[in-house]
Amino acid sequence: MADPITTRSRSGVSAAAADTRGRALPRWHYLVALAAGAANTLSFAPTPHGGWLELVIFTFFFAWLTRSTGWKSAALTGGAFGFGNFVSGVWWLYVSMHDYGGMAAPLAGAAVVLFSLYLALYPALAAGVWSFCAGHARNGVSASDKPFSPTWHGALAFASAWAISEWLRGLIFTGFPWLASGYAQVDGPFAGFAPVAGVYGVGWILALTAALIVQALPPLLPARVLTDSGGSQPTGSERSIARIAVPGGMALALIAAGLLLPLVQWTVPANAPLTVRLLQGDVKQEMKFEESGMRAAIEQYQQMITSKPADLIITPETAIPVLAQQLPPRFASAVRDFSDSTGSAILFGAIGGTITPEGRVVDYTNSLFGVTPGTRDVYRYDKHHLVPFGEFVPWGFRWFVNLMSIPLGDFARGAPVQKPFIVHNQPVAVDICYEDIFGEEIARTIRESDTPAGVLINSTNLAWFGDTIALDQHLQIARMRSLETGRPMLRATNTGMTAAIDANGKVLGRLTPYTIGSLDLTVQGTSGSTPYVTSGNNTVLAVSLLLLAFGFAFGPGITRRRNGNNKPQ
Repeated sequence: MADPITTRSRSGVSAAAADTRGRALPRWHYLVALAAGAANTLSFAPTPHGGWLELVIFTFFFAWLTRSTGWKSAALTGGAFGFGNFVSGVWWLYVSMHDYGGMAAPLAGAAVVLFSLYLALYPALAAGVWSFCAGHARNGVSASDKPFSPTWHGALAFASAWAISEWLRGLIFTGFPWLASGYAQVDGPFAGFAPVAGVYGVGWILALTAALIVQALPPLLPARVLTDSGGSQPTGSERSIARIAVPGGMALALIAAGLLLPLVQWTVPANAPLTVRLLQGDVKQEMKFEESGMRAAIEQYQQMITSKPADLIITPETAIPVLAQQLPPRFASAVRDFSDSTGSAILFGAIGGTITPEGRVVDYTNSLFGVTPGTRDVYRYDKHHLVPFGEFVPWGFRWFVNLMSIPLGDFARGAPVQKPFIVHNQPVAVDICYEDIFGEEIARTIRESDTPAGVLINSTNLAWFGDTIALDQHLQIARMRSLETGRPMLRATNTGMTAAIDANGKVLGRLTPYTIGSLDLTVQGTSGSTPYVTSGNNTVLAVSLLLLAFGFAFGPGITRRRNGNNKPQ
């Protein structure tokens, strides 16, 4: 398709105007956007109260975005910001591929870069969609000669495009919503919106507030952005007051609402508190593939489980790295006897599977098994949301898996909604590994269960990623799940972060990563539904699509009138 600038030049646009519109932004513009994206990684854990830093960075990012003069430069600016954020925020994937997977360093590094480029497509999409819905990208000459001017419909379009792009990133190709902007807000000014609209809704509020601040602070923008063309203009004083007071007041109102909403109690305590023990074995990842390492891990966790009673004892993911039907009799009898004699419920990670009459094992699953005192029944949860390349091989990527020397294969999936594990009349909902980064799925489990869980459990093994920021980031994600659902979250991990989180997203206790130990504490379950549990992501998606449709339909006309050009070219 021909370049729109060239097309307009043929329609009688002066050479000078065509040159102005066709002049590309300098390369350093995109380098600054990339640096801002890299700096945004500092907003996430382990930075304390990083949500405030994220608000500052998003305000700068939107101000920088308004320098663009068309949808292409807007999309490139958003993509540069996203690439900087992702390549610096998920670099720990290199550890799993190179250190544990044995992939050559150049290939592992290239894989991280390519993956980050893919993830950057989503903020690029958000910025491009914003440019269309803000109206400037489809206007005539007088509107397109200048960078974007911050407007009300533009601010709403930016928030909506940003939220939908993050939702799409968490959906397409099984989804990877890691580093969704709302996660940095668990200790930030907008955490209170989490039980209302979820992590994507928090990102929507963040983006809207940043855009309103830019709209309210003209000195942050280049002078040419503040100069309207044609038509009578209000006085400088009137314009300054209007442009600062209204959007600035709205931004302050959103911040105030975010700080006050945590005072609302969406759920209430239910059932008796549970004493829990969260086990962290610090089993070296490379040992789990060796026969001697498997035996040592089983013996270690047997000793840790039976060392002290509690209402609920939880091990990490695949702490017992064998098929459940092949559990050593000594382990099975010791755990069962301990449960019966002490009244302790035990939840341990192992491999599930089905043995055919011919003796073959089929339908392997990544599972959690639960033992309760006084009954021979065994609870089972099978992981539903599997990790690409780790638990299933995407079509056409077997060659990539073959570059690593770790036993990866295709696991069977569990049902999307599975029954809770009952511990002393308290239903608990379990998930495995990175399943807890999909808040909609956890909300659905609570919403559609006949006996809604009052406690959430995540059993995981992050040893694949070493002692990196991935551990802190995953804990931050778990805290968001507690905020969204109004329920405590218990995390048992192999190397860290093993932690307990209350229903308000506060960490009650944690173990030092890469140590052997147990976290003993008491947790209070809850009942009731937050607005997010009731509606999931439907609220933010419906609002965003409606606002984008409005912006796409009416944005160009609003921008033309604002710039004194009522007739499209």
